[in-house]
Order: sequence, then C-alpha cells, then structure tokens
Amino acid sequence: MTEDIIVPLDVPGRCRNKYLENYLRLTHGSGRMMLFAGDQKVEHLNDDFFGEGIDPQDANPEHMFQIAAGAKIGAFATQLGLIARYGMDWPDVPYIVKLNSKTNLVKTSQAEPCSLQWIDLDQVVDFSETSGLHILGVGYTVYLGSEHEGEMLRQAAQLVFQAHRNGLVTVLWMYPRGKAIKDEKDPHLVAGAAGVAAALGCDFVKVNYPVKAGFDSKEIFREAVQAAGRTKVVCAGGESTDARSFLQRLHDQIHVSGACGNATGRNIHQRPLNEAIRLCNAIYAITVEDASVERAWKIYQGD
Repeated sequence: MTEDIIVPLDVPGRCRNKYLENYLRLTHGSGRMMLFAGDQKVEHLNDDFFGEGIDPQDANPEHMFQIAAGAKIGAFATQLGLIARYGMDWPDVPYIVKLNSKTNLVKTSQAEPCSLQWIDLDQVVDFSETSGLHILGVGYTVYLGSEHEGEMLRQAAQLVFQAHRNGLVTVLWMYPRGKAIKDEKDPHLVAGAAGVAAALGCDFVKVNYPVKAGFDSKEIFREAVQAAGRTKVVCAGGESTDARSFLQRLHDQIHVSGACGNATGRNIHQRPLNEAIRLCNAIYAITVEDASVERAWKIYQGD
C-alpha cells in the first residue's frame, strides 16, 4: 500500500516511515482524507455553535471531541489550545493542528485579511512527543489576493517544509479573499488557488466549491483538481444543508470532479451527538470506503 504514496523529497529518509504512517492513518490507505474541521471557534466565533437550528450540545467545545472520538474520521483539525485542554480525555483521536486562525470581526471593507501563525512547528513537534497524542499533521490558511498574502505565503512555505522534515502531513486552506477579489468562488480563481498550494508543496489543499452561473459545479471543479497536480484537493463543507444533498454533493466531487476527500465542520457538529456521528460515518463511507450515496444515506439513518 505504501508504494502508492508519493513521498515528497523534503521528507528526509529518517522520517520517511513516520510520514507514511501519518499519511496512511489520515487516509486509512484510501488516498482520500475525511477531515473533521473544528477551527470555527476562532474563525466564526460563537455563530456556528449557538443559536437557532444548532443543537444545544454544540455550545460546549467538548461536543466536537466527542464526535471525533465516536465517529470514523481521518483526523480532527483544530487549534492546539483546544487539543491541549481536551486531548487527555480523547487520546485516541487523530489530530491536525491548525497553526493560524483569525476572527471574522474585521471585515474586508475595513482591512485586508491577514491570518498569521500562532505557534512554531517545533512547538507542535514537542507537544506531540510530550503529550503522546496522535498528531498527524498541521494546517494553515492563506488568503490569496490580500495585501498580506506575501507574509502568509512565506509562513505557509516554511511550515510545509518544516512539517515534512518532521514526517508530518500538511493541509492548506486556500481562500482568495480581499478587496482585489471580485468573486471568491470563481472556478478559474479556485483552480489558481489550488495551483498555488501545489507550488507550496502541501499534501492536501482545502478550497471552496466553485460556483458559476449556467455551469455545473461538479464539472468546472475539475479545473482545480488538475491545477493541484499531486497535491490532493478537498472541498470545504460550506454552510449547513440537509444530509442527503450534502452526501450527493460529496459523491459528485469525488467521482465526477476527482477530488480526494472533504473537510467538513458545522454540517457535522451543529447536530446532536448521535446524529453527528452517523453523518460522519456516512461521509467516511463515501470518502474512504467508496460507498454509494444510497449506502451512505442508510448509514446516516442508522441502518
């Protein structure tokens, strides 16, 4: 199975086996990643965790850890602070440490988006060794088109290189955003962002699902998959939607567009614990086990 994995040349020989182990655990040998995204505590403040249509359990951060522990996932992505506060109770969860985040309080009309690294890669490696938790990799968001993109690109390049030197998998969130961007979901622009991720050398890139009037999203999404080359594209889960539509869209992204997984947050954690776990398992079935939408739907329904 490992012979099918392309190990980047910035992974030194001494860390090759560690990288392969982390990659295999993240993808469960499928080459696809089911990422449970839990970084919204910062990105969206409490908007995603409290209010109409959101299960009351979601008000407590522990709800996400309970989901991650009870469901089939590739990894749970969140900030190191949350992992440090809850990881002792959920030691078997595989984690991706999100290294940068910003709130949504400062709007683009007020200032160009900028999200800088909170902690160094060496600190993540040290935490992984001393905590004994399963830290499979790191993640970082870049806002292309921002006046501050140069600094974010430099940090992203450094962390990808340093993470690979330590055998960790890398995931970049690539979002065109800023006053220079007219349409964040323009398919050609989304593809361009995927191509930048490839130039940065990351293993997986998370992008927004493209939208263009008069065009089928699952067809035009292929441009981004091609632009990323050996960097595997996963799609953002987006705003909450009904489970059946979500599963169909995910299946189309993988089997029509050629994506290699998904990164889903609020569509999962805003639901009651048991339902959230069933939805996770349904998403996992499509992503990793190559299940049909019908089979995944039955899993979600508890069959």
